[in-house]
Amino acid sequence: MTSLYLLLWIVGAILLQLSIYLSIGFWRHWQTYDALRISVAQGGLPAEPSPALAPVNTPAPAWSGWRAFKVTHKVIENAVGDICSFHLEPQDGQAVPPFLPGQYLTFRLEMDSPAGGTESITRCYSLSDGPRANGYRVSIKRAPASLNSTHPPGRSSNYFHDQVQLGSVLQVRAPAGHFYMDRSDAPVVLLAGGIGITPMLSMVNWCFSEQPGREVWLFYGARHAQELMAQAHLEALADMHPNFHLFICFSDTDKKTDLGSPYQRHGRITIDLLRQLLPLKPYHYYLCGPTPMLESMVPALEDWGVPDSRIHFEAFGPASVKRKSAAQQASLATPAQSAETAVTVNFAKSSQQLTWPAGGTSLLDLAESQGIAVNSGCRAGSCGSCQTTIRSGEVGYQQAPDYDPEPGTCLLCVCTPKTDVVLEL
Repeated sequence: MTSLYLLLWIVGAILLQLSIYLSIGFWRHWQTYDALRISVAQGGLPAEPSPALAPVNTPAPAWSGWRAFKVTHKVIENAVGDICSFHLEPQDGQAVPPFLPGQYLTFRLEMDSPAGGTESITRCYSLSDGPRANGYRVSIKRAPASLNSTHPPGRSSNYFHDQVQLGSVLQVRAPAGHFYMDRSDAPVVLLAGGIGITPMLSMVNWCFSEQPGREVWLFYGARHAQELMAQAHLEALADMHPNFHLFICFSDTDKKTDLGSPYQRHGRITIDLLRQLLPLKPYHYYLCGPTPMLESMVPALEDWGVPDSRIHFEAFGPASVKRKSAAQQASLATPAQSAETAVTVNFAKSSQQLTWPAGGTSLLDLAESQGIAVNSGCRAGSCGSCQTTIRSGEVGYQQAPDYDPEPGTCLLCVCTPKTDVVLEL
């Protein structure tokens, strides 16, 4: 075989491979286009999850119980100084396992008790960076006392800001939580309000490290520029990645005020803004922020036609955010409470037997209303502090808690009785 024939064979093989690759790419794009065309004709987004979205199982905790971590850096993150990042490395010097972007760490804090002495409290904070082998980062906003309110400032956040210093050792549970970005190539929309930006930073940093070609839209809401965290970092990512679409929305900035960046705009994050900017695609929506934001945006996305399977959220108190579909199913499936269907709650150690009140919110609220002392932390099903043994009966959850209770127990803060129940309290 002459060199000319050999060259022709090589060129032919390359052209054949290229044509196969282009044919496969065209077919995939045609399937996507055809699905979108059908969905437009039917007046909404596809009702079923994208086949490309591979399910991701939450990994088992990387270690059991508590592990000591040392604070190696403490960094103020915004102009007003109320957000501080804490970089943590394990005291035993061993590598830390990866986590799913969006998950949180649980801390056990030993602090002064208002009644004197010390007490242990448990709190959860979102991881605010992508996974790395030598440590973790959490970013915590100081919670001041509310104006004209008798409620004290946030104990744990102020403890972190004022008491935790370089070299401090903290007791930490392994990363956990069901709120995280999937590992498919599906386009995503991230909606963050205030300190709700922390899990979104974890998602963004992970995504552009592991999936730099993935389409990501981030809408970050704050009152004004002085509250922003990681502004320069996010804008640099937007400059580098044309598939990263960044919108920073200021709710309290005067519209006459000049904005310092093309990524900034006046106004709140609203469904109308999303309608205006987002192309017609089967996005997955991830939301984190104050409860009022989620109480507005989650129903608005549902009304827009986004399927439940594509709306993922974490609130500061997520049990208070109800999906419309879940509420409708509950109203159809659960008859109104009557004398014949009254449910009894028995707190065994406290020797109290109560009738579950119509419209009751949680077993924790019921216990506290009767002066029963309950160890609690997040009040949102995340930390496990209120885990209590069920002696008999059955309870139900309005939504799956992040913390997985042990068999035969329940999380009082996010459950209600389904039958007469006896609790170990």
